[in-house]
Amino acid sequence: MSHDDFAVEPIKGLPENLPEGEEILWQGQPDWLALARESLALYWVGGYFVVLFLWRVIVATETMPLVQAAIASSFFLVLGAVVCALLMATAFVQAKATVYTVTNRRVALRIGAALSMTLNLPFTWIGNANLDLRKSGTGTIAFELMGTTRFSYILCWPHVRPWRIARTEPAFRCIPEAAKVARIIADAAETRVSEPKLARVPDDDALAAE
Repeated sequence: MSHDDFAVEPIKGLPENLPEGEEILWQGQPDWLALARESLALYWVGGYFVVLFLWRVIVATETMPLVQAAIASSFFLVLGAVVCALLMATAFVQAKATVYTVTNRRVALRIGAALSMTLNLPFTWIGNANLDLRKSGTGTIAFELMGTTRFSYILCWPHVRPWRIARTEPAFRCIPEAAKVARIIADAAETRVSEPKLARVPDDDALAAE
């Protein structure tokens, strides 16, 4: 019998129903291949095994013909292919388990393949949002947080700005149409932060009665 760990979500990507007046402006997921390239260093790992293969071929040609040396050294290419396949599978699972959400009041990240958790970041917590845009249109939007709120870099990885460990910056990693999403966030945050704060003021009659 199949089991869906996220079937209990009242709204996809969110642990509870939206409060009155809050609405979803955008939802999305990382591009899994871009996530493999950027967060799991897919190309660097593949290149490392290619270099090992070429080095082994050069060394082996001192004692055997080139074709035989290449065949004898092909183990590194096979091993590299297996490792890269595992990295791509990891990125695919991570991407499919992730839901990024933007509402008119906050951004939320449902992350984690084995251990799922949801980060809720009200716009009033966010001091700045930094966009790292690629030529393909995919990009990462990292959120600099104000105040004393802290998140674990390890628990949030790979949904963080790389190498910002002392003060972790949660991030929408490797999302398609990142520039469009960044504009949605900027407009929503500006509107939310500029909303007037209403407070109840005692009327004169109540004060006089006291």
